[in-house]
Amino acid sequence: MAMNRIQFQSGMSLFEHFQQFGTEAQCVAALERMRWPDGFRCPSCGGAANCVLHGSPRKTFQCNACHHQTSLIAGTLFEATKLRLTVWFLAIDLIGEAKTGLSALALKRDLGVGYPTAWLIHHKLMQAMVEREAATVLCGTVQVDDAYLGGELVGGTAGRGSENKVPFIGAVSLNDQGHPLRAKFTPVSGFTRAAIAQWAGANLAPTSTVVSDGLACFAGVTDIGCTHQPTVVGTRKPKELPMFHWINTVLGNLKTRFSGAYHSFDFGEYAERYLGTIAYRFNRRFDLRALPIRLLVTATACGPRPESWIRRVADVPC
Repeated sequence: MAMNRIQFQSGMSLFEHFQQFGTEAQCVAALERMRWPDGFRCPSCGGAANCVLHGSPRKTFQCNACHHQTSLIAGTLFEATKLRLTVWFLAIDLIGEAKTGLSALALKRDLGVGYPTAWLIHHKLMQAMVEREAATVLCGTVQVDDAYLGGELVGGTAGRGSENKVPFIGAVSLNDQGHPLRAKFTPVSGFTRAAIAQWAGANLAPTSTVVSDGLACFAGVTDIGCTHQPTVVGTRKPKELPMFHWINTVLGNLKTRFSGAYHSFDFGEYAERYLGTIAYRFNRRFDLRALPIRLLVTATACGPRPESWIRRVADVPC
């Protein structure tokens, strides 16, 4: 069997990570380059001339024109953190390259922090990934399927009506050779035509050709102008349905990652973050070495996400 070059990428080793980001000074310099690649600009007036204030726990700039003071971490995902940047940068590396997922408990052990701190770091970085993925629009030939997260609760409703099951749409766009390009995994309110039309409007280009099974709700993609090619599956096995090969493969891998890495989390509250994280990694799999740096850029541009905000957003129903 030929080697899959995408899977056998070397990525960034931990040794290389500590060479580049092993000290606080290295992390400060890297974050400053991310924020202001052309030099400092005052967020208040846009001025470039500045001085650096001494005595602050974080590097702080003062604009010479308007005297506005700006901490290096202000306005980023790291705002108000008491942790060293070396801890954050290591978390970005570990989470970014964790193909099979990384639980908050495993992150706690790797970073040497308490579980609540590891949980918050994990969810902040996942939120940054979700917000970055929100702009992804699939086009061309797109295979879609309905799926659920979670299982039945003891004494609860069985089947699709289970209180612990979160419905979501899996979608994979293909190139001209039939190979997967990008994926999206999106929680939905239910498998109705209206819900699918709303999902398609936010996640598909109107010129897309959508390949799905015979579930009636998928006809909703035509409401935004997509071409729909349904296939009634019946009793046929997956190997007899090559038109669904990649969506079945991707969803199978997704469920394996969940069962292997995450043993306890609230599907109803956090499904969007965990699904969005898997899509983020999948869509950047072609350059694994650059993935941690890209996640650092995403975190820098994301904006502050305090714990109260992280938990409040999770409480909003899909």
